[in-house]
Amino acid sequence: MAAEELLVVEDLKKHFPITQGIIFQKQVASVKAVDGVSFTVNRGETLGVVGESGCGKSTMARCIMRLLDPTGGKITFDGRDITNISQAEMRPIRREMMMIFQDPYASLNPRKRVGFIIGEALEVNKMGSSSEIKRRVQELLDIVGLNPEHYNRFPHEFSGGQRQRIGVARALAVNPKLIVCDEPVSALDVSVQAQVLNLLKDLQDEFNLTYVFIAHDLNVVRHISNRVMVMYLGSVAESAGRNELYGEPKHPYTGALLSAVPVPDPELGRQRKRIVLEGDVPSPINPPSACRFHPRCPRFHEGVCDVTDPPVRDFGHEHTAACHYPLEGWPLTEAQMRQRSGEPVAS
Repeated sequence: MAAEELLVVEDLKKHFPITQGIIFQKQVASVKAVDGVSFTVNRGETLGVVGESGCGKSTMARCIMRLLDPTGGKITFDGRDITNISQAEMRPIRREMMMIFQDPYASLNPRKRVGFIIGEALEVNKMGSSSEIKRRVQELLDIVGLNPEHYNRFPHEFSGGQRQRIGVARALAVNPKLIVCDEPVSALDVSVQAQVLNLLKDLQDEFNLTYVFIAHDLNVVRHISNRVMVMYLGSVAESAGRNELYGEPKHPYTGALLSAVPVPDPELGRQRKRIVLEGDVPSPINPPSACRFHPRCPRFHEGVCDVTDPPVRDFGHEHTAACHYPLEGWPLTEAQMRQRSGEPVAS
């Protein structure tokens, strides 16, 4: 049975203008936060999105949710083009697209009680009477592992992990088809991260949810994702299934990211070859010509990488990478590769 597409993003762009002058403001440049991103998310799967801070992950998420208006490109959700529709037309679609925000402290209104925060979407969409909404909110609190009796508490009375669970309950309230998770566990302790991730996986199985999961922790992304997309400076560097990307990365940037992931075995750690990237991420105001990664790339070839846009190469099994000189082999030992793919390692 062929997978059913729920979200299709084509050549998405979001540029923020830089203006000069006080009265007569003139645009002198623009920040190319997202510049030509394309991907597809199938119903019921999780797409992990990784990359350094400032690569455009969160801006892309806000464009998908139409919290920001895209500069260019096309966003198709559940068969409908939502790229340029009005806020009034977007209102009935919003209940099918929810978002879990990164900061569990800033994303909850400190003046409102938890019952109101979770039930607000139900009230806005007129999904039941006040007693039915209260019953639904208490049910959601129980689903995410909180005490339903805490319905009348304020956010400051909860820990960080509990607040993020409240954010998860709020996203689930209206039974959405798609949930965009913008680094939902980055502000949490490691033990709490595992609890929230397992909760999200259980809820996905129970309610057939679809996730776009944004993070910069590659171990977290591997745990929860079916497919992974690597972003660099507003564009897609590589996209593949989870096992293909972690087992055989093709883009040098992906290889550098994976080489920095801690290995919980000193012996394997000593065998690993680390790829160290030089310099800093270039400015999105004036990105490098041709391949955006070429000023930091260990496989840089002058006259090619800095002159010609890299082709998007297809390596089979929906594994693509935009690179002139993709990695032929993963610079790890065979034992490390087996460990990364979940296979037992011989002693």
